[in-house]
Amino acid sequence: MKSVSCKHWMSVLQKHGWILDRVKGSHHIFLKPGVAARISVPCHRGEDLKLGLLKAQMKVAGIKESDI
Repeated sequence: MKSVSCKHWMSVLQKHGWILDRVKGSHHIFLKPGVAARISVPCHRGEDLKLGLLKAQMKVAGIKESDI
């Protein structure tokens, strides 16, 4: 699996129905209607997301690697 930037990951989340609820510091909080979970995406300048975090968020969001 390749690493992705936080901006690309946030656009993928939005395409799958996740809505940006709020931003607190460098963390963007996403919610989806009908889903109790929330996803917090840390967006630090010039850094890609760590693979473990990305895989965990993909599992919560129900997004496959091929959708990225």
